[in-house]
Amino acid sequence: MKKYKVWILLILCVLFWSGNYIFGSLVVSELTPIGLTFIRWLFASVILLMVAQKIEKPDWKEVFEQWPKILALSLFGVTGYNLLLYYALYYTSPLNASLVNSFNPGLIAIVSAIYLKEKITMHHIFGIFISFLGVLIVLTKGNLLQALTTEYNTGDLLIIAAVISWTVYSIISKKLTTVPPITSTGVSGLITALMLFPFAMNNGVSYLNMSTLALTAVIYIVLFPSMLSFVLWNVGVREIGAAKTGIFLNLNPVFTAFISWSMGREITWVQITGGILVFTGVYITTAFKGKPSGIK
Repeated sequence: MKKYKVWILLILCVLFWSGNYIFGSLVVSELTPIGLTFIRWLFASVILLMVAQKIEKPDWKEVFEQWPKILALSLFGVTGYNLLLYYALYYTSPLNASLVNSFNPGLIAIVSAIYLKEKITMHHIFGIFISFLGVLIVLTKGNLLQALTTEYNTGDLLIIAAVISWTVYSIISKKLTTVPPITSTGVSGLITALMLFPFAMNNGVSYLNMSTLALTAVIYIVLFPSMLSFVLWNVGVREIGAAKTGIFLNLNPVFTAFISWSMGREITWVQITGGILVFTGVYITTAFKGKPSGIK
């Protein structure tokens, strides 16, 4: 596949993920985080498993043998991350959520260096520091000197918890090498739907009488961020490699900011400054190579 076609697919992939923040913030009050996570993965998992059977043709015996890791993927990545994200959107803006979430690659690099013994360079350390500074600017609304005394927004703190949850998910997924990625995501999503079923049935949501907005949001979240983005992401990894594909995640807060602005939401200079620092830090972390530091 030609490079420019891969780039277009990855741009669409991240654009769809950005829309998850916007649609999630619009309907989370009506559907509740549990209800939205349940209905999202109930349908997405079925679609992903059909796609996996067609594309990956998984060895289902091996899938069942790896159930402890897949269960952990479900608890931390699908259930934990999604619930924390949607609860966070009760309290913070989609843009703030995407900006804080952009620190994820840096945290994954740190944890991978500690637990997976992956090499980390001075460029990594510098980039992670710049990203963390950007996140701190967003969290403190620019009052860096009051970082220890600032009362942080509940939503921003929940996003940090979501980032930690996704980091654990990423570390576990790196160790799950015998199950294809679409298959593992589909099975993890199905486990999540089954676990949340009793809670979703008793959280006061009338799934058969959703508003037009909620129904539109669910259809979007199931088809685009849950299914298409994941397939497009794996196409990118296969065609140009994981490192180059990861750089496209930097577009997430950019797209979220543009969508928020187009919907009339205010974007502050603090968010812009923090976003630029996060973007720069993640780019340095993923795009440059250097001599390994003492951290391994």
